[in-house]
Amino acid sequence: MSEKLRIVPLGGLGEVGKNMMSIEYGRNVLVVDAGIMFPESDMLGIDYIIPDWGYLRGKKDRLRAIVITHGHEDHIGALSHFLEEFNVPVYATRLTRGLIEVKLKQKHVLERATLHTYAPGDVINIGPFTIEPYHVCHSIPDAVGLGITTPAGLIVHSGDFKFDHTPVDSWPTDYAKLAEFSGRGVLVLLSDSTNADRPGTTPSEAVLNDAFDQVMRQAPGRVIVATFASLISRIQQVVDVAARHRRKIAIAGRTMAENTKMARKLGYLNIPDGMLVTLGEIKRLPARETVIMATGAQGEPTAVLGRLAVGQHPSLHIQEGDTVVLSSHTIPGNEELIHRVINRLFQKGADVYYDPLAPVHVSGHAS
Repeated sequence: MSEKLRIVPLGGLGEVGKNMMSIEYGRNVLVVDAGIMFPESDMLGIDYIIPDWGYLRGKKDRLRAIVITHGHEDHIGALSHFLEEFNVPVYATRLTRGLIEVKLKQKHVLERATLHTYAPGDVINIGPFTIEPYHVCHSIPDAVGLGITTPAGLIVHSGDFKFDHTPVDSWPTDYAKLAEFSGRGVLVLLSDSTNADRPGTTPSEAVLNDAFDQVMRQAPGRVIVATFASLISRIQQVVDVAARHRRKIAIAGRTMAENTKMARKLGYLNIPDGMLVTLGEIKRLPARETVIMATGAQGEPTAVLGRLAVGQHPSLHIQEGDTVVLSSHTIPGNEELIHRVINRLFQKGADVYYDPLAPVHVSGHAS
């Protein structure tokens, strides 16, 4: 009797966040991603939500590995909790591994983790699974999809992706590999469907250059750009435009600062020498010569932007003439938090740009 192939979603289907998938053949289990989901506004006291991996608790001896597709929170944010319970090797691309190390170090579980690095084009053999990662365009470098060959057939897990012909890192999605998979015959496609209900196509990340350029050219004082801490490509876009306008840049938010440091160290983020300064230094510069990158674009009360909105940040305060840019999409459930922050920023005298009223965000997902 032949073994059965089971694909069990543990999170991320029918919801935005906590992406996690179990792929099982015989007595072998491969896990893809382990992300978090942000709480809705009525979930008081909840910082984030992790997947329910109770299905795997009775299969600990069958777990072979967990493979990560990219370094966003909704794909790596729960990994530290997972590794506290499961002793399993982790496979990730170079930048993704670096961001994972930042997260695991914060949670004090880095020492117990077994991390392996792979690159697009590699072939990884794990039990009965042959994994072929291929490059995809997303809003973070080093993102991949996975071709997973099993004795039952070929599974293609797209990861998060879009087709962008002018990506920030000049590395488009590997269409040739997708064509190769098609030629072999695909048993099942597990595809990103985040924007499946949006007509048309998703614009290129490159269009943000003009939007950020206009904001910085018109801003009479400081520019504060809020986005996700792991949105490395977006941070690069802001850096490039700020450099053209001769503005110094500072990072506000511990995780964003650590991710920026790691991405620079690994060569995925290029910030000219002398351009990056501390928050203390940036306060002594003329306002029109500064940009601050900050966390909190989802209205989180404890993130930098949320604290600025209520005047509770220890070293920064919103002032007349500030321009604030929310460069992210609104995660469903966060609408009330975000608009509360926007209203408070306006009340403090800031000019606020946000999607969809201004073209300051482009999705990293196909539509």
